[in-house]
Amino acid sequence: MRSRHKKANVQANLKTIVHATVSATVRSKLPPARTSAPRQGGAALLSAMLTVALVASFAASALWQQWRIVEIESAERARTQAQWILTGALDWARLILREDARSGGADHLGEPWALPLQEARLSSFLAADKNNSAGDTTLPAFDAFLSGQITDAQSRLNLFNLIDNNKVSEADFAVFERLFQLLDLPPQELTQLAVRLKNANEAKNDEVASSQTAVLPQRLEQLAWLGLSTSSIKRLQAYVCLIPARTALNINTASAQALSASLPDLSLSQAQRLVEERTRKPWQQLTEANALREKGRPFSAERHSVTSRFFEVYGRLRQDSLALQEYSLVQRDGLNVKVIWRDRSRPEDLR
Repeated sequence: MRSRHKKANVQANLKTIVHATVSATVRSKLPPARTSAPRQGGAALLSAMLTVALVASFAASALWQQWRIVEIESAERARTQAQWILTGALDWARLILREDARSGGADHLGEPWALPLQEARLSSFLAADKNNSAGDTTLPAFDAFLSGQITDAQSRLNLFNLIDNNKVSEADFAVFERLFQLLDLPPQELTQLAVRLKNANEAKNDEVASSQTAVLPQRLEQLAWLGLSTSSIKRLQAYVCLIPARTALNINTASAQALSASLPDLSLSQAQRLVEERTRKPWQQLTEANALREKGRPFSAERHSVTSRFFEVYGRLRQDSLALQEYSLVQRDGLNVKVIWRDRSRPEDLR
């Protein structure tokens, strides 16, 4: 609203300046009627027209500069507001995870943290607070929409598990080898990924590392640094994660593909039946899931769990024609929930 007032004031001021300048110029250039000659009058009129054109050009340039300043100020204000709102949404997600830890028990998809927040008008959240001005009709409406979701990062296989004591773990390599087979991905890409990940991990604290050594990735799209193709990264998004610590797979939230890959003798159909069983009743202990397996290797406490410490938080704010989204990785230790990293981007200009 303030931006529109500024634009209107700028335009009105410039119109007044141009009108006064043109009038003064025309009056000064035209000779008195008693001494005017046709030739002198024509020259004076041409000079006045040129002056008017020059003043109009300067006025247009000044108007554009003023408009640009107002637009930049408005965009910066909207961006700052959106960042603060997304920060508040992240704090809200941390509070939800803290309250879930307070209640204890296993982490599963039936808990409040797992419910996604569908896009809703931000004023609907503010309306619950009697001390805010959301219901004040004298103020302009803040037309913004917020959506988001908390997901269990340990519902996916952690690629950093491939490296154990600066070596490629054979057991974990076999897990990802089975996953690549399930997804029909090139096995040579996995071999290249493991080698480059090991080299990047070794060079992490090495000041004289080779310039050809890739940097350790934080997000899945950065796996291209380690040789994965774009199509393979898209296929892996639902089944792998990058957590900077060795983690166990939460069998209460993992997909059938991740469960099948985590055990050498667990077929995809058997894993799907386990997923159906846990939907009816989430497992509180690994022994409950192992009891459903008549034979075969059981879930182990070393590689599997029914609880999680790492979660991903996604938030999206849409305001007017722009949208801002943010991804965060948080670590929960007891009642302490800290942010590991945050990634903010503006995905698109909405048309």
